[in-house]
Amino acid sequence: MQDAIEGLKKQGSMEAIDAFASLRNYCEAQGFKGWDPYDGLNSKVFQAMPFAAKSAILRLIVIQGFKRSPINLRTIACVPKEYNAKGVALLLSAYANLCQILTRHPELQSQLGELATAKAKCDELSHLLISLQSPGDYHGACWGYNFDWQARRAFLFPKHTPTVVATTFAATALMSANNVTGNQHYLDVALSSAEFVMNDLHRTPYADGFLFSYSPLKGNDTVFNASLLGSKLLAMCYRYTGNEAYSEAARASVAACCAGQREDGAWVYGMLPVQSWVDSFHTGYNLEALHLYEKNTGDKQFHEFVQRGFDYYVSHFFEADGCPKYYDNKKYPIDIHCPAQLFVTLSTLGRFKEHSDLAHRVLDWTNKNMRDSKHGYYYYQLKPHLSSKISYMRWSNAYMLYALSHFLFNC
Repeated sequence: MQDAIEGLKKQGSMEAIDAFASLRNYCEAQGFKGWDPYDGLNSKVFQAMPFAAKSAILRLIVIQGFKRSPINLRTIACVPKEYNAKGVALLLSAYANLCQILTRHPELQSQLGELATAKAKCDELSHLLISLQSPGDYHGACWGYNFDWQARRAFLFPKHTPTVVATTFAATALMSANNVTGNQHYLDVALSSAEFVMNDLHRTPYADGFLFSYSPLKGNDTVFNASLLGSKLLAMCYRYTGNEAYSEAARASVAACCAGQREDGAWVYGMLPVQSWVDSFHTGYNLEALHLYEKNTGDKQFHEFVQRGFDYYVSHFFEADGCPKYYDNKKYPIDIHCPAQLFVTLSTLGRFKEHSDLAHRVLDWTNKNMRDSKHGYYYYQLKPHLSSKISYMRWSNAYMLYALSHFLFNC
């Protein structure tokens, strides 16, 4: 055992073990509940205002005010800590990865906890996640967020409206839970979500394919990463079911999104003029989804787009000292999703060892600059002047626990 631990010290991975262990303890102490950058409309003070529900402008002001404020206004505004389905899914995926790590390296149980305990948490979180499904007459299991979200003046997402993003993270987490627990029910629920993607999302024609919508509601139909997450989920369900309709729909979405890739390998966020930025973690989503589409369907026709996009990703979003950038042409805000998604992308694509130095530099920078060393949680965003060091369960902590599990899996 001591030899294995000494080996991890030489690789510079003990800091990842310590960070994972302390963050896990923090999340468990919180009961996996927490605040979110976008949960301002859950304020009981706001909800008590007689005209609040009718004013889209006021809803936008409240959401953006809570999101942008470096001071956490949620306690005085009576915003409760709650479960978030995507956050629970990320935590479940982290524990499923932990089970695999402890199975392969039982000597690490003294640092990372008992395997039996990790499996028990997988069961606990799986049941919780299944209970958080969006209510409504949908064709398959689907998930949304625990707050109303005003995206634009005329575009309101009511609480629990299912999205392809939350649904994909939830379904793939349940697949991982099935892998480590053998519970068939988890897999059955996950596989049913393919029918949500196939029948409840609408499709926007583009190039030789189409883009899946973000949700069953009209609006946000032109986002590349959302469509590719739908492709990823369908491809993974195809591997289990052999349903050709899933692979064909996944391929049409992949073809459209690859047609939207720039010649230099970058993707803008979406097709609308207001979606023309290029950012780090959504690029990582795209690469991960394309790789898993190829892996699960065997279709290698789009491999060149993955390689070109990966080259752009690792060369444009991380500075020499390990500082992660949000945009390809701008450093700030430095968002915790940016370092987290790097570890997931490198791990999923099988490129971690090749870029191990980059991964360790980014982790070292992140732990020094975006981690509360006393409590173990991670900050939301750093900005040039007033940063937001608020602890958010879904956005920051669940995502970093999931990312750290990928980091450790490759050590």
